Amino acid sequence: MGNFSERVALVTGASRGIGLAIAKKLASEGAALAIVSTKQDGADAAAAQLASEGGAAKGYACDVSDTAAAAALVESVLADFGRLDILVNDAGITRDGLLIRMDEEAWDRVLAVNLKGVFNMTKAAMRPMMKARYGRIVNISSVVALSGNAGQANYAAAKAGIIGFSKSIAREVGSRNITVNVVAPGYVETDMTKVLSDQQRDAFLANLPIQRAGQPEDIAAAVAFLAGPEASYITGQVLCVDGGFH
Repeated sequence: MGNFSERVALVTGASRGIGLAIAKKLASEGAALAIVSTKQDGADAAAAQLASEGGAAKGYACDVSDTAAAAALVESVLADFGRLDILVNDAGITRDGLLIRMDEEAWDRVLAVNLKGVFNMTKAAMRPMMKARYGRIVNISSVVALSGNAGQANYAAAKAGIIGFSKSIAREVGSRNITVNVVAPGYVETDMTKVLSDQQRDAFLANLPIQRAGQPEDIAAAVAFLAGPEASYITGQVLCVDGGFH
């Protein structure tokens, strides 16, 4: 028994990195997990990993930037699990580059996945949550939404949009016992950050009061708190998990 026993959680971007750590954390506290990835084999592998550790999980493939696909995904989860209590929007991509050299496709795709995907999934999940008069939505932004970062105008814009979106939706659904909050990670060691050079990594860490890179589990713990019973009176907030960077 745990904080999430008899709860069903849907986590996007959950086949690896931060998303997988979040799924594992929620499963360890009793939640049944809908594991979402762009590829079915990735989602199935992550679900199998959770199942091997004693959790209940099923994998789903979905491009969250596709409005119809996101709606169909939520319907499938409801059919398979009977309910949806927790939504964690973690799916995200990068297409970094200085603005002067950034093409329209790099801008559009990052905004489509990172921001429109949150819109699509949140809208699809709201109806069953409102009907149940219960829901916990946690959206994963980034510290660069608050600080900016050269070469990431598209990514920072999308992640900043998530914050404004979340604060607005929190006001719309609070009366239905649905909370909407944001976790803004700093530098976290994942496949996405492995592309940084040692020089870039060292420069980032030099600015941190806590001089270590974050781990996916650090983010997962924050998400579990905001999705859990202790945070039932917290909504519309941004929790930075960044080692003190911002």
